[in-house]
Amino acid sequence: MRILIIEDEARIARRLERMTTNFFEHNLVSIIVCDSLGKGLSYIAKNTIDVLLLDLNLNGENGFDVLEKVVAGAFHTIIVSANTDKAILAYQYGVIDFVAKPFDQERLDLAFTRLKIVAVKTENEMKFLAVKKSGGVSLIAIDDLVYIKGAGIYSELHLKNGKQELHDKSLEKLEQLLSHSFDRVHKSYLVPLNQAERIMVQSGSKYSLLLKNGELIPVGRSRYKELKHKMI
Repeated sequence: MRILIIEDEARIARRLERMTTNFFEHNLVSIIVCDSLGKGLSYIAKNTIDVLLLDLNLNGENGFDVLEKVVAGAFHTIIVSANTDKAILAYQYGVIDFVAKPFDQERLDLAFTRLKIVAVKTENEMKFLAVKKSGGVSLIAIDDLVYIKGAGIYSELHLKNGKQELHDKSLEKLEQLLSHSFDRVHKSYLVPLNQAERIMVQSGSKYSLLLKNGELIPVGRSRYKELKHKMI
């Protein structure tokens, strides 16, 4: 794991660094600490990371000013902040967890454990996916998605208006964030079941999911029974 910590309080930054090292141990490739948003964003622009630990108040700077940019990245973001009134909004932007200050090893470990499991359940549903655009970031409403298709290390967002957007996160990482409302019906597809019309059985024991917009999405054989049960 390659970890970046953006935290301006040296004492807390050292604590985060120590607890993160304790959790990942030999699986930790690198851990970098930046004490400002500017330094953190500069590091992200030049380096690949897996997880960002982000404070929301850094020397008067508002972490929400850059939250759209970081959640659009290929890595996962965990907020570590005393601003608990911002937790619901942070989840809506797509962070994987919100760790309130003060925190202990057990609470931070829980956040890291969520990175290792497929189904991440959050108390507050996401409302947006942030997509990088030339010159900025665009927020895509979750309700506007028809399905998501894997595209290597990226994902294609297929929207109700017929348009497509490319997201920097892989299908696996988006599945972690969207597991409360989307189903992995195939190794390459995530679909919100509210967009599903019915399952179609085809020759050769092949299955497809007919969507409300008329499109057909392949259904994996190993996922057919579970999907059929959910749609009853």
